[in-house]
Amino acid sequence: MLDQLLARAVQWSSWPRLSRVRQRPHEVQARLLRYLLARAQATEWGRRYGFRERLNAAEFARRVPVSTYEQLYPELEKVLRGQSDVLWPGRPRWFAKSSGTTNARSKYIPVTAEALRDCHYRAGRDMLALSTSFYPQERLLAGKTLSLGGTHAANPFRPQEPTSRTGDVSAVIMQQLPWWAERMRTPPLHLALLDEWEAKIERIAAHVLTQDVRTLAGVPTWMVVLLRRVVALAGVTDLTQVWPHLRLFLHGAVAFGPYRELFRQLIPDDRMRYLEIYSASEGYFAVQDQPDSEDLLLLLEHGIYYEFLPSDQWATSDPHPIPLAEVELHRPYALVISTNAGLWRYVVGDTVRFTSLAPYRVRVTGRTKHFLNAFGEEVVIENAEAAVTAASRATGATVRDFTAAPVWFTANSASSRGGHEWVVEFAAAATIPDLDQFGAVLDATLCELNSDYAAKRHRSLALAPPRLRAVPVGTFDAWLASQGKLGGQHKIPRLLNSRHVLEAVLTAAATLNGGTNQCSVK
Repeated sequence: MLDQLLARAVQWSSWPRLSRVRQRPHEVQARLLRYLLARAQATEWGRRYGFRERLNAAEFARRVPVSTYEQLYPELEKVLRGQSDVLWPGRPRWFAKSSGTTNARSKYIPVTAEALRDCHYRAGRDMLALSTSFYPQERLLAGKTLSLGGTHAANPFRPQEPTSRTGDVSAVIMQQLPWWAERMRTPPLHLALLDEWEAKIERIAAHVLTQDVRTLAGVPTWMVVLLRRVVALAGVTDLTQVWPHLRLFLHGAVAFGPYRELFRQLIPDDRMRYLEIYSASEGYFAVQDQPDSEDLLLLLEHGIYYEFLPSDQWATSDPHPIPLAEVELHRPYALVISTNAGLWRYVVGDTVRFTSLAPYRVRVTGRTKHFLNAFGEEVVIENAEAAVTAASRATGATVRDFTAAPVWFTANSASSRGGHEWVVEFAAAATIPDLDQFGAVLDATLCELNSDYAAKRHRSLALAPPRLRAVPVGTFDAWLASQGKLGGQHKIPRLLNSRHVLEAVLTAAATLNGGTNQCSVK
């Protein structure tokens, strides 16, 4: 069978690389750094910092500053405007655009030919090799992979050059897929890259009804919207009646725990499997390389050289990341990357913790600026998502989305305490649980997971019990639409130390309620 031959070919090309990543990680990373420095030594950045092939990792770290997006932006803007050989040889035409989850303005990340070939596509083949080897009996490549992405448009910095484009990284990747990979996916590009979200969902749902979909790939939040529309158009109760051979969901961008029950309802089949990928506009970082473990293998031979910033340096003006060889288990680190797209010692903003050092496996814990620490409680996204999952399980609820923010002390009240307010959108109005029970399990789980939170919650002396608000179905989509972020790779900020997102979400909820704020409250 052609699909089985393709599966074996992909596995054959990936196994040696994955073996090197697992067994010789430091050698692989050292060789990659030498390659990056040699390729970029004639660029503006390379000349400024004295790049050369034999520059060792310690000297590289001493010479080259750590940069956030904002700090690197003057150089990135030169690249956006078409200047050659700034950060990486040549003149990139494509740029991944994200809303930027650490600030309000859009970010533009160069996507070079090398980044596509040696990072995104290489990692995609590795994920394909892993999934087909895990589940050979399902013959995943005999059917289609349903992938839901964003769109792209002309580069606003080079309007005179129509071939220079910006867009969601998913759209950049889809537009340039090799022919054999394009044949495996659905819907066709003219539907996949539509820019009007509601029409896009409708047309894609109608098209894929008749396809033999065996794999799903995308962000859970938006995949749910599409799958519900498919079920409605088909006039059935679940997706097993539409796609009897559907067996796998390759998911990423947000933690899957809060969505697991939603997918179980849509696909009530014990043969359905879920594998996680960890990718971003900046690159493809890790894959789930064990079917029964949620730990993610760090991809070390994919165009990205890694360093890691300990949590006590996230807010310092003079950060000192450590190399891979010095990381410790279960400590939080921010990713610092140097890539074949010209990002040098660049702080991604994502945080991880290592669950294994041989090989190097991680779990994503959140964002350096997305956490709750208004009162010293240090709640990270990993804590929040685990607590929401536990509360959902205990109450039989299905959560579609949530966000949380501080409730500040009241200045004129001596007994006032700080706290957290959680705005939660459940899958349907009929599924809103007992919010007292939901909040109690959420609170108890956070206390179990986070000693700082537990200390602040002790006898409610420093931190009041969490306040819960259940908002109407569609609230978070309405907020995203109001920000021009509906669809694609955009997602809700889960935790923030300010209330601006939460208040805007409550305004969207009030609009859906006809102008009145009648959210269910605990």
